[in-house]
Amino acid sequence: MKQIAAIVCAAVCSFGVMAEITLPQFYTDNMVLQQKSVVTMPGTATPGSKVTLSADWLAKPVSAKAGSDGKFMLTFTTPQAGGPYTLLVSDGKDRKALQNVLVGEVWLCSGQSNMEFPIKGDWAQLMDADEVVATMQRPALRLLQIRNTTSVTPLDDASLEYGWVESSPAAASFSAIGYLCGKMLQDSLNVPVGIIDATWGGTPVEAWTPCEYLDGVPGFEFYHDLLVAGKDEQQLIAAAMSKVYDDYDKPGKMTYPFDRAVMQTEKAWGKMPVPSLWEENVLPGFDGIVVMQFELDLPATAAGKPLQLCLGAVDDWDITYFNGKYVGGGRIFDQLRDYRVDGSFVKAGKNVITVEVIDNAGGGGIWKSSYAIVDGVRYSLDGQWNYAVLSDFSKTDMSYLLPDTPHYPSVLYNAMVEPLTVMPVAGVFWYQGCANVGRAEQYEICFKNMINGWREAFDNPDMPFYFVQIAGFQQPVTVQPRSEWAALRQAQAKALELLHTGMATAIDIGNPVDIHPTNKAEVARRLALLALDKTYGRYQTCEAPVYTEVAIDGHVMTLSFDGPVYPVGGAVTGFIIGDKDGNWAYAHAEMQGDRVVRLSSSLIDKPVAARYNWADYPGGNLYGANSLPVLPFAAE
Repeated sequence: MKQIAAIVCAAVCSFGVMAEITLPQFYTDNMVLQQKSVVTMPGTATPGSKVTLSADWLAKPVSAKAGSDGKFMLTFTTPQAGGPYTLLVSDGKDRKALQNVLVGEVWLCSGQSNMEFPIKGDWAQLMDADEVVATMQRPALRLLQIRNTTSVTPLDDASLEYGWVESSPAAASFSAIGYLCGKMLQDSLNVPVGIIDATWGGTPVEAWTPCEYLDGVPGFEFYHDLLVAGKDEQQLIAAAMSKVYDDYDKPGKMTYPFDRAVMQTEKAWGKMPVPSLWEENVLPGFDGIVVMQFELDLPATAAGKPLQLCLGAVDDWDITYFNGKYVGGGRIFDQLRDYRVDGSFVKAGKNVITVEVIDNAGGGGIWKSSYAIVDGVRYSLDGQWNYAVLSDFSKTDMSYLLPDTPHYPSVLYNAMVEPLTVMPVAGVFWYQGCANVGRAEQYEICFKNMINGWREAFDNPDMPFYFVQIAGFQQPVTVQPRSEWAALRQAQAKALELLHTGMATAIDIGNPVDIHPTNKAEVARRLALLALDKTYGRYQTCEAPVYTEVAIDGHVMTLSFDGPVYPVGGAVTGFIIGDKDGNWAYAHAEMQGDRVVRLSSSLIDKPVAARYNWADYPGGNLYGANSLPVLPFAAE
């Protein structure tokens, strides 16, 4: 290790200004590499050069040749857990060193806001956060934060909030579950641990799914075909617009002349003041696409002169034309638009400015003063504009159709996961699902596909994948057989059909008025138990008993479990039973021994089905060993 450090120092002194070797951003000082694994290190160097990698544990350097574009790919094997090490990459002209590198167990934490939930932060704070922060000075636990980024195509590199850092109180904005899982693994395994946080609040499972694995998911055929065809962002935007506005891609859509006869016969045209938000006057509560037009009278001296078109801020998005020619567009609601119009489009007399305004939520329209400048003269565009409604979004959320949002299928996988797949991980901790409530059948297929897609991308078909079943939320309802939250939890549980998976439920630690319950320590404990048992063979009880058999005798149903269960706080709660006609009632439940629950209700004469913890915010109280709650289930 000292020898490599000396080489690094000598290189800095002797080479001076040199061509730079570049590595993916997540190859930094303080990183953790997965032990006893094959690591791929891509990068760029001097074209045609021999690139070598030296590391303390390697008997001899490994090498690869940089192509004519400078790209290279180094492959090396890591030892068992240990370190710190120094890695040195050289192409004969430049050298790059990675210092204080550890080898141990690396876990990827991903999902939406409940996994993103920080130890301490502006928008959320962990229960007992100060006590947790006090434990964070752990040099052998390293943390990596991936920046929220989208891409319609898979990226070679990820953007970082910061590079690998040693865990310390300064990293208190890191994922609470991620940190706590890492702490528990390190305490038990006594090896270095690396935790990667790749999360984005409010995002659906399809955004994290590789585009090929959208195939066969109902409702995503539109997106799958576009993404597989390699459409760029502008093409995807056009496709999205066409989906909500049938005439979007027809020739001349926005190039028709300002013809009052056409306006009166083909469109329901009206007048709208600019600047203003249309919700405040002509279109209260409206979200959708509105075309707005203004006649700009110019003198003969302006003909053929370049024109500067300064639209006020447009909420949310504009596509702007001048005399039928596209001149620009913007997506930021409070940003002034400044477009340049070629003089060949500018004529004496009436010039038509056409602005297609797309408003997805909140205010809509051109809401700041607008003007044009030509030949040094400024012309106001404020006043009454003509407008027509092209599309009503009352049943459409455009944020799920536009590819530069975090909701669009595959865009988070492409930008935040795909780049990491060159670096082996021990497994994945996942907490997501709230954004898909109401689409349980679709989720069941897509979630399984996503897991398989990640495993293929990491070239590890057995990669452990442990996930959290979403917590209780919304007001308690005693009998709620058609709960969409319960249906989504059941869809999550279907992923247990895949090998090397495990589910840690958060059903019992939710908050009826907050989708972000603060007891993340218990969630992390349940995830860590799954990893310690199923991945590391520590044989700790990591799952509660499950029901294995149902028997019906007249008006009584009897459920048998594969292990001891017990109610917390008194009588058994959380069961409903139903008959063949779809009638449901709360069930009186009593234990018979420690593995059998007897159910009945005076309202259901001939029960045929039972459900447990089946509601938005259920109240079941059955637990097994290690204080683990019995998972929600349907016995039908």
